[in-house]
Amino acid sequence: MTAAAPDTDPRQPSIGAVRDNQRLDKAALNTWFRAHVADPAEPLVLSQFNRGASNPTYLITAGTQRWVLRKKPPGTLLPSAHQVDREYRVMSALGGIGFPVPRMRALCEDASVIGTAFYVMDFLEGRIFRNARLPGMQPAERAAIYDDLNATLARLHQVDYAAIGLADYGRPGNYFQRQIDRWIKQYRGAETETIPAMERLIAELPARIPVSDEVSIAHGDYRLENVMFHPTEPRIIAVLDWELSTLGHPLADVAYGCILYHSTSESWGTLEGIDPKAAGIPTEDEYVAAYCRRTGRASIPDFNVYLAFSMFRLAAIGQGVYKRNLIGIGNAPASGDNANTKHLAATACTILDR
Repeated sequence: MTAAAPDTDPRQPSIGAVRDNQRLDKAALNTWFRAHVADPAEPLVLSQFNRGASNPTYLITAGTQRWVLRKKPPGTLLPSAHQVDREYRVMSALGGIGFPVPRMRALCEDASVIGTAFYVMDFLEGRIFRNARLPGMQPAERAAIYDDLNATLARLHQVDYAAIGLADYGRPGNYFQRQIDRWIKQYRGAETETIPAMERLIAELPARIPVSDEVSIAHGDYRLENVMFHPTEPRIIAVLDWELSTLGHPLADVAYGCILYHSTSESWGTLEGIDPKAAGIPTEDEYVAAYCRRTGRASIPDFNVYLAFSMFRLAAIGQGVYKRNLIGIGNAPASGDNANTKHLAATACTILDR
């Protein structure tokens, strides 16, 4: 997490008071923290990050020292959801080989402390870019930032996951078919109307995905907003938000990041309205070619199918969000026509036809 700054700065997170429905037992946390993390002379002060995570995330301050706490949300959860122990495990393993992640301090799986499992990691000073267009920068700066985004992903995919103790971090092999089956099920469970483009993707994607058992650590949500850059240099100092990570196919991460070139969503990320090349931002073809050079590939055959899959997955996630908002249990009012899911599905179909 980055340092607190005025909310008007899009590079910095908004931090405020702990929300009423997510308050913690401060006395129990204080006792645990001083036994397992640090015992500062100053009292612990708790505040909360206001966006960007399905797992509630808090800032702990003691004088000039700062840490970040991430926990499961309260209430009944799906068994495979919000597994903060997996986040802690993958970042601990990667940090041990010098991959850029925050330093993990301690994991607590005793729900009696603050109600759910949680972990504590170091707070980092840095920049998070919410606007993928990177306004206010020179083309060379933008180019360097996107180049390190690409290089860091290539580095992740070349990690020997078994050598760092992650051989059982997921089910290797047949990744895309398992993912398609999962997201069809999730979509059907949240379906509110028939969307022809989604029906086409459900019918065609299983037969279109190339057969490949290539396996790496897959981040699952790798994009500009989920990495932190050095305060002044175009260098990633931490990859964040590992809650969707697993052992998967590396090209799923590459294709997911390239949704940016087709997105119109300001909240997810878009390059709409600018000429990427003139701005110093690589084109989609240039970004993919750079990844290929770094990972020893001549090219990525059928990349359009991987990209369509990634859009289908994101559309299914969006449908779930829309359904929760529609029935009043989400974080925002439902948009009237579910435009985001429909746009992603329609774009995915167009890409399949290329």
